[in-house]
Amino acid sequence: MTLNLNVKPWLWAWLAAALAFAATLGLTSGRGAGELAYAAMSFGAFAAIVGLGQMLVITLGPGNVDLSIPATMTLAGTLALKMMGSDPGTAWLGLAVALATGLGVGLANFALIFLLRLPPIIATLAASLIYQSLAIWSNRGLRIKPPEGLADFATGRLLGVPNVAWVALVLAVVTWVLLERSVWGRWLQASGQNLRAARLAGVPVQAVRAATYIAVAVFAALAGYLLSSFSGGAALNMGAEYLLMSIAVVVIGGSSIAGGNSNVPGVLGAALFMFLVVSMLNSYGAGAGVRNVMTGAIIIGIVIAASARRSRP
Repeated sequence: MTLNLNVKPWLWAWLAAALAFAATLGLTSGRGAGELAYAAMSFGAFAAIVGLGQMLVITLGPGNVDLSIPATMTLAGTLALKMMGSDPGTAWLGLAVALATGLGVGLANFALIFLLRLPPIIATLAASLIYQSLAIWSNRGLRIKPPEGLADFATGRLLGVPNVAWVALVLAVVTWVLLERSVWGRWLQASGQNLRAARLAGVPVQAVRAATYIAVAVFAALAGYLLSSFSGGAALNMGAEYLLMSIAVVVIGGSSIAGGNSNVPGVLGAALFMFLVVSMLNSYGAGAGVRNVMTGAIIIGIVIAASARRSRP
């Protein structure tokens, strides 16, 4: 059977992840393959969760992006841990607080976009300053540890696969079903392909946009809840690297940056690829600045390649 990479663009992300995995192992002479794969699934899971949310927003079409993801992660993780207070048996309470935080952030972001007619980039960027300030005010320099059972879940594994990776996989399946098998998914992609035509066809465009901005915030809040539990507490800068990462995994995963087309399997492959690239750069002793430059260069290169492919007759 011949695989058509143009029809299945998500395969590029998985091939890139496989090559990065092999290259990283080459630097260690093949040692630590199992540990590297486990770490890639653990840390890639957080990028995959926020990437799935960002993918939904980008599918809405040009200009749609959520820049408040890092602040949402920080605020949700901070509030959830503060509410739980390291007390046993409060994991579900913390999860409810985190998801409620995501719901509130999503509603606030869409209100700024819809009621004040602000461009999504400006609205989410400005709102992120408020969310980050709320996190700072709530945190007050304290680092509250998660309940022991929740920390064990976040750092544990099932069938050799990290629990956080299972969470990311379940979310990916649900997202794929919603996009490919539900009316909402067809409305979302129609809105991204041609907003005016979708409105004329009877698609409730603003309701679709509201649901999408709420979804990305809830995904970010869940990622913040899991990440703060995984790392032993919420830090005020814990979401910083996921701003560029959430966009990178969408672009690398094969979703159209022009909107109207999403790619769930590609986001998963791209999340693994990005972690492996960072691991490879760390093996060379590269600093955070070099990693950001490389991430930006990869995104630019893929955008140029995608544009060139679309312009072919």
